[in-house]
Amino acid sequence: MKINYPIADPHTFSVDEILLALKTDSAIGISQKEAENRAKEFGSNLYKAQKQKSIVLMMLLQFKSPIVYLLLFAVAVTFFFQNYIESIAILVVILVNALIGFLMELQARNSMNALREMDVIHSKVLREGKIQEIPSENIVPGDIISLEAGDLIPGDAHLIESNQLQCDESSLTGESLPTEKNIEKLAKVTALGDQFNMVFKGTSVTNGNGKAVITGISQHTQLGTITSLVENSEEKETPLNKKIRVLSKKLIWVTLGMTTIFAITGLIQGKEWGLILETSIALAVAAFPEGLPIVATVALAYGMLLMAKRNAIVKKLSAVETLGSTNVILTDKTGTLTENKIYVDSFSFPGETVKAIIKDNVLSFVEGNIEKSEEAFQKMRLIGVLCNNAIPANGVDRDDIVGDPIEIALVNLANASGSTVVELKTHYERIGEIPFSSDTKIMGTLHKVTNGNFVAAKGSVEHLLEKCSKYQVGTIIKNLDEEARKHVLEESEKMAANGLRVLAFAYKEEAEINTADYLNSLVYVAMIAFIDPPRLDVKEAIITCRKAGIKIVMITGDHPLTALNIAKKVGLVEEDEQRTITGIDIPEMESISAEWTERILHTAVFARTTPKQKLDIVVIYQKAGNIVAMTGDGVNDAPALKKADIGIAMGLRGTQVAKEAASIVLKDDSFVSIAQAVSHGREIFQNIQKFVVYLVSCNLSEIFIVTTLGFIAPASTLLPLQILFLNMVTDVFPALALGLGKGDKTVMELPPRDPNQLIVSNKDWFTISLYAVTMTLAVIVAIIFCSQTISDDFKVVNNVAFLTLAFAQLFHVFNMSSPSSNLLVNEITKNKFIWIAILICTTLLVLAYSMPQIRLVLGLEVLSTEAWLLSILAGLIPLVLVQGCKIIKKKKRTNLSIK
Repeated sequence: MKINYPIADPHTFSVDEILLALKTDSAIGISQKEAENRAKEFGSNLYKAQKQKSIVLMMLLQFKSPIVYLLLFAVAVTFFFQNYIESIAILVVILVNALIGFLMELQARNSMNALREMDVIHSKVLREGKIQEIPSENIVPGDIISLEAGDLIPGDAHLIESNQLQCDESSLTGESLPTEKNIEKLAKVTALGDQFNMVFKGTSVTNGNGKAVITGISQHTQLGTITSLVENSEEKETPLNKKIRVLSKKLIWVTLGMTTIFAITGLIQGKEWGLILETSIALAVAAFPEGLPIVATVALAYGMLLMAKRNAIVKKLSAVETLGSTNVILTDKTGTLTENKIYVDSFSFPGETVKAIIKDNVLSFVEGNIEKSEEAFQKMRLIGVLCNNAIPANGVDRDDIVGDPIEIALVNLANASGSTVVELKTHYERIGEIPFSSDTKIMGTLHKVTNGNFVAAKGSVEHLLEKCSKYQVGTIIKNLDEEARKHVLEESEKMAANGLRVLAFAYKEEAEINTADYLNSLVYVAMIAFIDPPRLDVKEAIITCRKAGIKIVMITGDHPLTALNIAKKVGLVEEDEQRTITGIDIPEMESISAEWTERILHTAVFARTTPKQKLDIVVIYQKAGNIVAMTGDGVNDAPALKKADIGIAMGLRGTQVAKEAASIVLKDDSFVSIAQAVSHGREIFQNIQKFVVYLVSCNLSEIFIVTTLGFIAPASTLLPLQILFLNMVTDVFPALALGLGKGDKTVMELPPRDPNQLIVSNKDWFTISLYAVTMTLAVIVAIIFCSQTISDDFKVVNNVAFLTLAFAQLFHVFNMSSPSSNLLVNEITKNKFIWIAILICTTLLVLAYSMPQIRLVLGLEVLSTEAWLLSILAGLIPLVLVQGCKIIKKKKRTNLSIK
């Protein structure tokens, strides 16, 4: 039978209309043959998961870097001029860098695969009049599914029967409380969270039971729509890649400028083409910081491993640094700032309100006491247990409990206050029940007791009070007059305004009761306010982020009052804050005005938002020049997680769609881990700045030296392979040590750096140039002294220049300490990796001179002790000059502060 699929707006259909449209029968379902035909026509019930990159593509993407492009160009140039050893050496550099990056990202992907849900979900389906249990992927449009508490819903479906059915839709809508379901036809404009006649793929049944007809599978579900948004979201280039690209361009221009000047001058002076070409290649090799990709990759990989130890799986290396530059965090509420569990918050008895807390399964009162209302409290606790359908998962009433979260909270209240549910129910046999409905807003149960009957009722305050004629104050029963009724309603509104969900409790005890109509003439006892509480560690983490100049914004699908209340409790907004923006009020992105943009940028709480609106808010913040991190755990968070500069998904309770879309997955779901990750990202950027300044100053010194020697001692100029050796040995290991060092622990007390701030600022370029000049000066002093006192042989002079620069670069690493630090005790001298790097480099230099084959390749000679001593002493010149300047500046600052 051909059906008109997909069905638009299925919530606007009545039960009969939807069954007719899908050509199915509520009592029989569809036949197996028809199911097979529909499966062929409409496909399987699997959403289009995000495709993982192939191993080959992952490896190829490691070469997508401006620095790598420069190095490949250097390979081509050296190969063209038949300098094959240089070509091979640079290729080895490129491959080592790519391999490190590939292995780290592969490890992250394997960690993600370990987090994937491996269980196959089964669903109960009515086919040919019989209930069958089949894999959810085999569900087809028109299937009749049976639902009960604990079931995961396999597809979007229209309800055809509903018995106290409630669903947890928090992963889809952000609403922390269960949604009560019915079968009534709805208007077309009904919001997703209010489509009570529908159930949705990926959500779960928390209470009751029912039957539904499948109206959408795979891509034609709300889940499918959201995953399509994820697929269509474009990933942005990371800030680190942008900065390296800008640095690369500057290095290209420096190289071209110096090479052009040298070539033109050489031609004017009548130098040989071979010498000009050899020196030009040396300049090109000197300009390219071959060690930068390896050092950057290893530093980020090290950060990635440290973050993994701190419960954060980083899926992409560059995300480590990007997180450190974040200045806006857009966070979900349910499960991220809150526990996503319902707890008893307070009791309101006639005449007094008592705030309570349950800790370690013990009830205590933190504000007020229940001395006056002890009798009413015991009655309320009994009603909460009797008028309750939550059941222990394993038959033991203190074990895990299955059911509506509020009813679970009532069971926990009973257990925590001294009696078990079994004890309370012992003398109360249930003989009747009036289920909760969206019309009555009340649930009632009838129980047989020794001396008659007992009615327990709970529900919305307004509706339950209409059924009450009396109320209990202590042990006294009074008539419920208008004044008392008004007082109860006012108290209820106060609690609701604080973002709490309020239920009222009432009872009736009579010898004879009309079992067909017993919800009348009840005795009102009390109200309980329930809360989805904020996570205990969140407030401190938010304070830390605020000190660091990071703006925290809540974006949730929950109620505005609830969202604002939680925002106040976690310190996200001030206590007097009243501003929220509700999703229904936000204009479409295409027509959003400048005024609305400003309003969005200055609001900290967004409620009742759709997945599309979350995505739009991310875009608005990015267009305003912010680096945006988005946290979340639900399907509804996935598009925004992917679009954000950094998407952070929750590993424990996060949906698979959210995990796949994110850049970072938190294994412990802790907001504190986010603050720690931001701190670590900032420390890593500081380390990156240090080793980039170090590497570029070393490379610039090589450019200056090659150019200078090209003019004053052409035959003694540094050779390309000598420069490459320096770049890969004396540069790389100290730079790597800088990258692995412990950062400044005060980074979270500083404002976020400008997202447009380059790795090397104009001020840094000035400092780098001074560093390069001091190293160039050291080499010039060494070759002049060598020519006059040791030997004027161009090979010896070349070797002295090579060794002097090697030692100057090694000692130069100590110049990377902060300007205000102590000369002997600072973050550099305390870094164990620095000393290991110096030891390795010195050993490699000695080995290079000890092995004839390497000496031959590098053009080195056996030198005298005087030549070695001269090189070491001259190599100290940059360190002495720079540290001397630091001491003078420090004294000047001290004198100024004293004055």
